Amino acid sequence: MSKAKPKSMEQLLEEALVPKDEQPYEVPGNWVWVKFGVVAKLFNGYAFKSTDYSDEGIPIIRISDLNGMETTPETAVRVPRELYNEKFLVRKGDLLIAMSGATTGKIGIYNSDEIAMQNQRVGNIKTINDNILYAAYRNYFVISSSTEISKLAYGGAQPNISGALIESLSFPLPPLNEQKRIADKIERLFAKIDEAKRLIEEVKESIERRRAVMLEKAFKGQLGTNDPSEKSILETSDDLSEKDVIPKEQWPYEVPGNWVWVKFGVVAKLFNGYAFKSTDYSDEGIPIIRISDLNGMETTPETAVRVPRELYNEKFLVRKGDLLIAMSGATTGKIGIYNSDEIAMQNQRVGNIKTINDNILYAAYRNYFVISSSTEISKLAYGGAQPNISGALIESLSFPLPPLNEQKRIAEKLDNLLEKLENEKQLVLAAEEKLDLVKQSVLQKAFRGELGTNDPNDGHAMELVKEALLSSSGQR
Repeated sequence: MSKAKPKSMEQLLEEALVPKDEQPYEVPGNWVWVKFGVVAKLFNGYAFKSTDYSDEGIPIIRISDLNGMETTPETAVRVPRELYNEKFLVRKGDLLIAMSGATTGKIGIYNSDEIAMQNQRVGNIKTINDNILYAAYRNYFVISSSTEISKLAYGGAQPNISGALIESLSFPLPPLNEQKRIADKIERLFAKIDEAKRLIEEVKESIERRRAVMLEKAFKGQLGTNDPSEKSILETSDDLSEKDVIPKEQWPYEVPGNWVWVKFGVVAKLFNGYAFKSTDYSDEGIPIIRISDLNGMETTPETAVRVPRELYNEKFLVRKGDLLIAMSGATTGKIGIYNSDEIAMQNQRVGNIKTINDNILYAAYRNYFVISSSTEISKLAYGGAQPNISGALIESLSFPLPPLNEQKRIAEKLDNLLEKLENEKQLVLAAEEKLDLVKQSVLQKAFRGELGTNDPNDGHAMELVKEALLSSSGQR
């Protein structure tokens, strides 16, 4: 039986090139649009058995090891060296990609001299020939295509990437030297952007440090608002007595002379929520504030589920200004100050920290105290196997209690100081977002040949395509 006649170059090109009317955008005249699979292939990993995992041996790169840019074997599991298989080999510079799961499309460029192997559902996108496709140009192309890849991956019920999907991408191929110049310029520009982002991170950290210092000073009476002539609450209130006061030798730190230390439970109580049934949830009725509705500061009923009004129970009532706190789960300790004129009710494991007497404790001062105590509360909550906050835990906190008017002055000053910090933070976040957009712009221009690096005298990339096709078809 005679061999099938090899395809002509014309036939090979017809299969490899992207038709003019399907090309995403214009590129320089010496570039060419091809299917990515003409110059690169995706290789699948292997389902290594967890029973073979070891402390020594060859690193296995799993999806969890892909962090979006560089990947190393630092946290990788390992298997004995006798399980080595060259088919799944990962070398320095290889481009790995998550092929399924929640992080589908996330990449990792392997950056270690130690060889590794790829686990199942980790793809390795390899160049067919380094003299046709420059690895760094390939990397930046896949990074720039992340949105498109995600859209394709999430087209079905389960997110999934296949070799066929990656290799079907339309790919702008420049001459080899232009690929190198583009990758080099992207690297230089990204380095400048990353340095700017590093400086922004320092500013963000500085803002958080200054915020912590302001809160610390507030509860030590060091904001310059205290009036020594004001009598302590112990002297002005019949609802507070000497037995409620913490002895001076047990004070966590010194406070002004007209302040007193008490247990938080003397002036505030934590009330638990109720386990409303999900079968009672409705589009109308009373909002139910759940842990997922607590966002760290203000909380509204905007995204809350609701229950029929006949399930109203005053015991679980939430009013404007109430201080809510997550009492268990991953966000234990996160708060939400309810900011709506519409009444709501609290769900189970949502605590409501209420003042006992508004003439002793000013609500805004209470809020700032709980915010400033978040680290201490978290440490206490995570002391056991499962993070958990109880009323007893919150009420056992030592609490610095100034005169009522001083509480109001402290809260007002913190409002002003923290508002300025928040405005500064928003400006920084806006600048950070712009830098991300600049990166996207750099990549967009790079693959359109608009970085000012293209040389029309380089020759035509079509020659690279022909070389790739001859090699892959066995005609070279």
